[in-house]
Amino acid sequence: MRYLHTMVRITDIDQSLDFYCNKFGLVETRRVDSEKGRYTLIFLAAPGDMPEAKETKAPLMELTYNWDPEEYSGGRNFGHLAFEVDDIYETCQSLMDAGVTINRPPRDGRMAFVKSPDDISFELLQKGEAKEPVEPWASMQNTGSW
Repeated sequence: MRYLHTMVRITDIDQSLDFYCNKFGLVETRRVDSEKGRYTLIFLAAPGDMPEAKETKAPLMELTYNWDPEEYSGGRNFGHLAFEVDDIYETCQSLMDAGVTINRPPRDGRMAFVKSPDDISFELLQKGEAKEPVEPWASMQNTGSW
């Protein structure tokens, strides 16, 4: 398992980049705009992590800007912690066997979400390419929120 990023939702890209980059000193490593999903993802790294961050080996901060206005309350602007796993199905099964609820099952063979006892969301991402969708995961429904 490898720690990937922490996601924080933002409401103003320019204002956020001014804070995180110009004032706090983080460096933008990449940006993804999704017309279909209607969001922009901006990945930031600490200056000391730059060589590793460019090769996506250092943990990053992911700023998520949703194009449609949304008001965030109750900590909703904090999104999740992300970890890359060697086998998404094996990891989820192990967590389920240990009594952890899989809030968003890996139906796509790529991504799942679980929550900590303190309600912190954890995104689990399959290392490399997505696995082929298989049962019971492919038809498993979401449980709660993530």
